[in-house]
Amino acid sequence: MNKVKVVIAGPRGRMGAEAVKLVQNTEHFELVSVIDRINNGEKFQETDVYTYSDAKECFLETKPDVLIDLTTPETGKIHTRLALEHGVRPVVGTTGFTENDLQELRELAEKKGIGAIIAPNFAIGAILMMKFSQMAAKYFQDVEIIEMHHDQKLDAPSGTGVKTAEMISEVREPKKQGHPDEKETMEGARGGDMNGIRIHSVRLPGLVAHQEVLFGGDGQTLKIRHDSYNRASFMSGVKLSVETVMKLDILVYGLENILE
Repeated sequence: MNKVKVVIAGPRGRMGAEAVKLVQNTEHFELVSVIDRINNGEKFQETDVYTYSDAKECFLETKPDVLIDLTTPETGKIHTRLALEHGVRPVVGTTGFTENDLQELRELAEKKGIGAIIAPNFAIGAILMMKFSQMAAKYFQDVEIIEMHHDQKLDAPSGTGVKTAEMISEVREPKKQGHPDEKETMEGARGGDMNGIRIHSVRLPGLVAHQEVLFGGDGQTLKIRHDSYNRASFMSGVKLSVETVMKLDILVYGLENILE
């Protein structure tokens, strides 16, 4: 088996550092470069690969097969487009992509004939939590989502929270929940609203990534919860995505679409 040549954007971050370990410890992966805003031209840590601050230059000189991007929403969007333009298959773990962003990137991936994967969450358990929630929503119309993350997260609600609400909306008729005359006496008390689904965002130090989906019905409730206690929990999904993106010629949004 030919090794998959990988470049990692954001290698000094907590997720990026786990991705570096993943690539180094996977026999059929090869780390060929990293993209970072500092240390341009220097060797990355204890490796023989070099750091690039310019993604375009990195793609042209090191010719990777796959980009793993675990940076910020704005940087992730720029890197994804550049990767596709240069024939590099992106695997992106940053959130914040709008439907317009996704449509433009879908068209670019199809034009180039290469795959791309954008995943709001790489934890397999989180994907199952979303799929189970979609199943439950066929039987419970009243639902609220509480997503809880570390206090350094930049976007709210999380991509996982939004994706969960989107998946539930596919099988649930829109409904305004709560009392018809309900009023917020403090703005935001009832959270965000997507088709009547309330999404609440919690940001605290000590948290990593957690989500609970609450369903209510006559005389009963159902809670579906997933917890990531460290960043290693996301790496099985990153590995699967790198292996799968090599076989794709379209953009896939959401890891649930590549699980068997």
